[in-house]
Formats: sequence, structure tokens, C-alpha cells
Amino acid sequence: MKHTLDVVTFGEAMMLLVADTPGPLEWVEGFHKRTAGAETNVAIGLSRLGLKVGWASRLGTDSMGRYLLAAMQGEGIDCSHVVCDAGQKTGFQFKGRVTDGSDPPVEYHRKGSAASQMDMADIDVAWLQGARHLHATGVFPALSPGTLAAAARSMELMHEAGRSVSFDPNLRPSLWASTDAMRAALNDLASRADWVLPGLEEGRLLTGETTPEGIARFYRERGASLVVVKLGAEGAYFDGVAGPGRIDGFPVEKVVDTVGAGDGFAVGVISALLEGRSVPDAVRRGAWIGARAVQVVGDSEGLPTRAELDAAGL
Repeated sequence: MKHTLDVVTFGEAMMLLVADTPGPLEWVEGFHKRTAGAETNVAIGLSRLGLKVGWASRLGTDSMGRYLLAAMQGEGIDCSHVVCDAGQKTGFQFKGRVTDGSDPPVEYHRKGSAASQMDMADIDVAWLQGARHLHATGVFPALSPGTLAAAARSMELMHEAGRSVSFDPNLRPSLWASTDAMRAALNDLASRADWVLPGLEEGRLLTGETTPEGIARFYRERGASLVVVKLGAEGAYFDGVAGPGRIDGFPVEKVVDTVGAGDGFAVGVISALLEGRSVPDAVRRGAWIGARAVQVVGDSEGLPTRAELDAAGL
């Protein structure tokens, strides 16, 4: 079968206002505008590497929605399944600037956003199954019961069609009613995925296991063919059909902003696996892109082009 797209993803894009100077957000007077969203970060990264990517979402028709739609289209992403609704509002967020490598303060304004109104009716089955792969995260299903149902159904539909599915838990505890509810929902979604990509602390919270090996075993026992546990500067541990292994992290002279590093890691792993590369090569590419991501202020500025990836020999 000839596939229309390589990868599709469902998710909320938000306008990101990044502080120009360090300090408490309430005292910052200047900001610059960027895009934000776990799924859209991955979509942008994969598109820059030459993959054909589709993104399904909802936006308002406000200036923020128009900005986000133009930005995604400018990255070469298929936005034919992005609904712009004049009766809904687009989410946005503020992000502080830090100088010590710590996680920057982030303030979200997304409650009741257009994307949170999505449900299973937003799934175009033919468009979805026309892609080789679905990338899902734990952010979109956290927005509302409707988005949770849409996330689960889209994963089911891809499996029914024999497509591959990746899942990054991407924890957002504040969006869930409780930790238990988050754990139950995300572990259920992970059981529907082929490739599961948790961070070490995420994996510990979700599985109760304390080691990368235990976390990987937890998801492998629930059906994943590959689990990659991100270990930050230490690289990553993986366990797949061909066995387990570790990849060292890439040295970083200065950590500027850690937001988006996991999304960059996913870009590397997904792109390499879809190209038929080995699991160690895929995880190595993910670690390299993740290391680039922490050296820039924005969420997607560190995502490389195919030329940059080739130049690095990855």
C-alpha cells in the first residue's frame, strides 16, 4: 500500500511567549513569540528531517491560532485536519528564562481551549490509516475525556491497520484529577503502543519500578516491542526484540533550557526506526537531538535539518 503520510499525530499547539530576561515572570517586560506543544514539536522535528507529517487539532480563529497554523504550514506539515473554530479560543503559555540549566518556570493558559474540545468525531479514519505511523503523547489525552477517548481510539485504529504506534508519557500531573487517574490512563495507552519512550522519573511514577530495566520490563510485558528509557545526560537504556542495551549521552557544554528535549529524543528514535535503522542507531540519534534541544531557549529551535543530521553522521 502506498502511504499518503509517514507520521500523524493529534495534539494541542499553544502560542509560547518566552521571557527575554531571567527573573520572575511577573517582572519580565519583554517576551518573544514561539510555538509550543509536545506533539507539534515532534511533528516539526520529523518534517525537518524530510518525513511527510500530518497533524490533527483544533485552533481558534484568533491571532494566536492564525500564527500557529501558519507556523506549522511553514514547516511543511499537513494541516488539512486542523479545524479553526471561531467560537473557541487558542491556548497559550508563558515560559521564563533561566541561566543555571534548571527547568524554567512555565505558566499555562489552556483551560477550555479549542483543542480540549476534540473527541472521536475528529478522527478521519482514512487519513489516519493512510499514514505509516502514529505518534501519541500523554498530553493530548489529559486535556479532556473527549481527547482521552480520541487518543485511545486512534491508537486502536492504527493497530487494526497494521501500522506502528509510539507513545511518550510526557507527564502533565496538573491536568489530571489525580495521580492514580493519570497512571491508569497513561499505562492503558502505553499498552496500545509498539514503542514506549518514558523518562526515568516518569517511568518510576507510572510503573512503581525504580530502575530502567524494571521500567522497560513493565511495558514490554504489556505488549511493547521496544521501550526506551531516557536518562538525561546519562543517555538512554533500551529493551527490544533484539535485546537490551545502553547508549551514552552526548556532552553538552551548557544546558540552556530542558523543555523539548524529550520531544527531540522522540524525533530521533521515530525517524531512524521508520528508515529501517537499528535500535542502537535510533536511540543514539535520539540522544543527539535531545542534547541539541537543551542548548536553545525555544522548544523547537534545536531540532535539526536533514543536512545537519547527515553532517553529524547520524
